[in-house]
Amino acid sequence: MTTASRQAALIRAMPVVFVLIWSTGFIVARYGMPHSPPMKFLALRYLFSVVCFAVWAWLARAKPPVDRNQFFHLAVTGVLMHAGYLGGVWAAVKMGMGAGLAALLVGLQPVLTAVWVSSRGGAVASRQWGGLALGFAGLALVVWQKLGIGEISSANVMAATIALFSITAGTLYQKRFLKPCDVRAASFVQLAAAFVVTLPLALMETEAIDWQGEMIGAMAWSVLALTLGGSSLLYLLIQRGAATAVTSLLYLVPPCTAVMAAVLFGEPITAFTVVGMALTAVGVSLVVRAPPSPPARG
Repeated sequence: MTTASRQAALIRAMPVVFVLIWSTGFIVARYGMPHSPPMKFLALRYLFSVVCFAVWAWLARAKPPVDRNQFFHLAVTGVLMHAGYLGGVWAAVKMGMGAGLAALLVGLQPVLTAVWVSSRGGAVASRQWGGLALGFAGLALVVWQKLGIGEISSANVMAATIALFSITAGTLYQKRFLKPCDVRAASFVQLAAAFVVTLPLALMETEAIDWQGEMIGAMAWSVLALTLGGSSLLYLLIQRGAATAVTSLLYLVPPCTAVMAAVLFGEPITAFTVVGMALTAVGVSLVVRAPPSPPARG
């Protein structure tokens, strides 16, 4: 296999690997949240991730962004896609919202992205709109049995809404303003900005962290897999692909999480879950499939 073919294979595998890694987010929350208040957990996650990216970038001699505007844009996307999104989801669940409802609300992101792209004159094909609708229907079926778990309040709905708009705005902002740069240097700036924003909220939490096995494991996986792996892949995917296609991949996260929860925690996979997985897969395939090439003229 040539170097070019290996690179092509790696690029094709990126969406699959991203979905598998990102799907562990709720699993990590289930392990870590009982032992730490959300903002303290996230602040430490960002801090450890900044250190890891700094070492990685130094060893690889990665070039930092030289444009001052690029630093600013990276910081904005870091606040939105890390502090805003993760902070909103973790706060909503901590305040009593069921994980299924949180996943469903945040799952509106692909639709919100498509609406924005369309309103700005971007091309969202009718096939993609159909795929988005199918994907959301599948997502709803997957999390349906969990919608009644937990309590709904204005506070946790607001937190989940902040998460939804943060990840949507962050994706669109990155696609619009960020120039291609080394992912390690970019992630360092993004996570440093997220840490600065999250730290004051973490210091306001009075609950202490219980450093025991599950907490340490959740933190290690959050830093090494979710941030160094998943967040880096998301950055690269946004840089390479259309915003609507990339965000549609997030529809696949709850079905994958359901399978992981079944294996790890014995949670049942019902007929609704299976049908929802199938609908989600078909919907995403409609969104990300390349449009047919126009017929060649003679």
